[in-house]
Amino acid sequence: MLVNLHSYFSLRYGTMSLATLIENLRTYGYDTAVLTDINNSSATLDFIKQCREAGINGLAGMDFRNGNQFLYVGIAKNEEGFKELNDLMTFANRNKSDLPTVAPEFKNAFVVYPFGSIKEQALKDNEYIGIRPQEINKFIVAPKKHWERYVVLQPISFLQADFQLHKQLRAIDNNILISQLSQEQIAQESEIFISKAALIKAYNPVPILIENTNRLLAECSFSFDFKSTKNRKTFTGNRFDDKQLLYKYAINGFAKRYGANDKQAKERVLKELDIIDNLNFSSYFLITDDICRYARSRNFHYVGRGSGANSIVAYCLGITDVCPIELNLYFERFLNPKRKSPPDFDIDFSWRDRDEMYDYIFRRYQSEHTALMGAMGTFSDRSIIRELGKVYGLPKSEIDRLVNEPESMLNKNEVTNTILSVYNQMADFPNQRTIHASGVLISDKPLTYYSALDYPPKGLPTVQYDMYVAEDIGFEKFDILSQRGIGHIKDCKELIRANKDITVDTSNPKRFFTDPVIAEQLRSANTVGCFYIESPAMRQLIGKLRCDNYLTLVAASSIIRPGVASSGMMQAYIERHLNPEKVEYIHPAFKEQLEDTYGIMVYQEDVMKIGHHFGGLDLAEADVLRRMMSGKYRNVNHLAEIEDKYHSNCREKGYPDEVAKEVWRQMQSFAGYSFNKAHSASFAVESYQSLYLKTYYPLEFMVSVLNNYGGFYSREVYINEARKAGGNICLPCVNKSAFDTSIDGSDIYLGFDCLLNLENRLAQLIPEERERNGAYLSLENFNLRTGAGLEQLIILIRCGAFRFLGVGKKELLWEAHLLLNKSRNTKSQVGQLFESSTEKPQLPVFVTDELEHLYDEIELMGFPVSGSIFDLAKSDYRGNANAKTLASYRGQIVRTVAHLVASKTVRTKNKSLMKFGTFIDVNGDFIDTVHFPQSLQKSPLRGNGLYLIEGKAVVDYDSPAIEVHRCAMMPIKPDPRSV
Repeated sequence: MLVNLHSYFSLRYGTMSLATLIENLRTYGYDTAVLTDINNSSATLDFIKQCREAGINGLAGMDFRNGNQFLYVGIAKNEEGFKELNDLMTFANRNKSDLPTVAPEFKNAFVVYPFGSIKEQALKDNEYIGIRPQEINKFIVAPKKHWERYVVLQPISFLQADFQLHKQLRAIDNNILISQLSQEQIAQESEIFISKAALIKAYNPVPILIENTNRLLAECSFSFDFKSTKNRKTFTGNRFDDKQLLYKYAINGFAKRYGANDKQAKERVLKELDIIDNLNFSSYFLITDDICRYARSRNFHYVGRGSGANSIVAYCLGITDVCPIELNLYFERFLNPKRKSPPDFDIDFSWRDRDEMYDYIFRRYQSEHTALMGAMGTFSDRSIIRELGKVYGLPKSEIDRLVNEPESMLNKNEVTNTILSVYNQMADFPNQRTIHASGVLISDKPLTYYSALDYPPKGLPTVQYDMYVAEDIGFEKFDILSQRGIGHIKDCKELIRANKDITVDTSNPKRFFTDPVIAEQLRSANTVGCFYIESPAMRQLIGKLRCDNYLTLVAASSIIRPGVASSGMMQAYIERHLNPEKVEYIHPAFKEQLEDTYGIMVYQEDVMKIGHHFGGLDLAEADVLRRMMSGKYRNVNHLAEIEDKYHSNCREKGYPDEVAKEVWRQMQSFAGYSFNKAHSASFAVESYQSLYLKTYYPLEFMVSVLNNYGGFYSREVYINEARKAGGNICLPCVNKSAFDTSIDGSDIYLGFDCLLNLENRLAQLIPEERERNGAYLSLENFNLRTGAGLEQLIILIRCGAFRFLGVGKKELLWEAHLLLNKSRNTKSQVGQLFESSTEKPQLPVFVTDELEHLYDEIELMGFPVSGSIFDLAKSDYRGNANAKTLASYRGQIVRTVAHLVASKTVRTKNKSLMKFGTFIDVNGDFIDTVHFPQSLQKSPLRGNGLYLIEGKAVVDYDSPAIEVHRCAMMPIKPDPRSV
């Protein structure tokens, strides 16, 4: 009977979750209701699924509005009608247009207009007018001929106690003060649940409206099949041809990967192909293969990973570079007979190439059937207080105080009390629909069968639901990701070809695993710039493990993850790796299943193995544990059932309670944070490819890192690495530099993109104009050819971009002012072919302090280039230890002067703040520091800069660091121009 139900997915309007809506439908006696969220259907299928579980007839609809103007409600008779509603909204979203004020002719959907918005005689056969309870008296006296065209309209938007919350959300949505809200911008206060009996009683004067409404709803039936796969069902057009094509591709790839005579590999390929066909996953593999084939045809470097990387078929197809036999990958992690969904494939591309890959996928599989995965951004933590503070007119300073000092007595007033009173109500409320980081859906039926489509700024269609709903309704996404590490590899190879005339191949990375030079580079943790192994924590872990081989790096890639680290398993792994003879297994199943990892669960499939072989869970239940760990499972009740079964099985097997509990604790600690082994192996392959390039072509590699805008560290750190590798770092030059960083032999010219305030247009124009018409001859020649304004000329002069002229900066600055002042009196000078013949005035001899150049570089680029930050220190003191000698001072108090380049804040078990610091010493080497809470409170880190550090030298498994007792920023020489 309720045909206009709003959940909180009517963004910044409704206040109820789906669970709350359904609970209240039952409480107030309703057995049928239509979810009609405003201009979206993001929650519709989830609503219908939950209604079925609750024994309620949930139906699909949509509330169509232009801004605050309520146009009409659409109610789907069936799935075709739902598509019609979604098509209408999709059309408006795609064209950025208003919705029509009169609904189009729907064949399978009803329309309900608000009373007074349309004349009775204008109604189509499927259209009605809705009457609210408070409109009954007005309706009775209004002239009418067709009573059967009127229905009950009792919108539901919030609980009775939540009207104020609704108003706050509306003020946030309209970006106005709550006191400025007009009646048109908010719902009527009557849009609340009342009992079904009370609603029927309200319509006693016109019972025909109840009859009409029931008759309308009786014609609606939404028999959606949640179990069937919604992905494109075939690649070729039929399953048999899919099977034949996948077999052909896999066997061809097998011959390339293993030769013709590897029986073990051949048996596994055939076994996988049989299971893939039986589970109807052939098209999923073929589509992924098609995407990778296109990438290879365009010479795009990519990395395939995800649970599908456990598959030997994926390895043979070239989707991944991970051999599952070599790594003894757990087959059941990839596929098991009870698995309903295909394995995940994550394909990483360079951030420069991903847009073309999207373009190919959307063209190849048609935009009607292809869309990006949606996601839902929520109100959370500080954003709630900031948004509410704005609608109540609090000044920024008071909002900041409320956020940062919530216990301050200055916060105790009526407005802040109101804000804090709804803080918990809004926590995790949907706020805006966004795009999933990488997911793409390719459907068999048009995607508007499942939701309307949004068209965010990039213009690609995006479904309105998130990955959890997608999974519930039978979709498996294709993850097409971008990462800068791929760009590093691709660009580096191109730079090597241009700079050294050498063609480098990083395919077949197995050869890198046995290279002793690369092994030494890895063992020494000289990995800055290399994908996934450059962070301070990863470099320390590599050092502690004395990692110099592929398999150890695979393990390191997973044990660095928070789940393993926080459970204490990372420390245990290091100890057992260094002392394997001391390993003790908690149970024989751990030795049998996890001997490769010293009895420690490192990967997701390790938890599956232990859950199955130790805890007695079947593979489907063990797979639920795996999904729990990857953050992709949300059925808490099912998880609790599995935990109960696990403990029951352990008791039956006679395990001591403390052992069973400890094993469960270890499994539980992985939640959302561990990798599967194939995923780690894929990361390690890419790490080795980066490491190979850094080892043998360090200058080109660091330039490629700079041109992909870094990774973990700032640009300054990568420039330091290039300098250590023998690079001659050159400031931008209008006659040498490109838009981004370039290399010529060992000369590395910083690009114009590193200048913080240079206009992007000019940064692109400078090298383009030079390419067309030759080198710039003078400041005036440059100005005539580029039309650069005075401010932009000053930036280029101060950064040294005209140093080839052999004239000092101060002289050039005078010339620039004279030149631009003169040009103001000239009607047009851009594009002029000849320089002015006017003599330049005689200028006095200027004196320049070298420090001025460093300060110019810091201001214009953020860091010094022609010198070091150490050159700015007032004192020549550099301490008694540096990175190379630190280990020899183990247990002693040391002092050093170093440059802070990165820090990480963490909370201790008692919630105190501590930090880990990463510094660079005077030689350009890294020093790691630990700042415990007491030390941090007394000597806080105040941002990047030069510090004098005092503390105890500690060495943990050959990895030295300083436990800081106190530190302070070093006094700096002032800019001579400001003295």
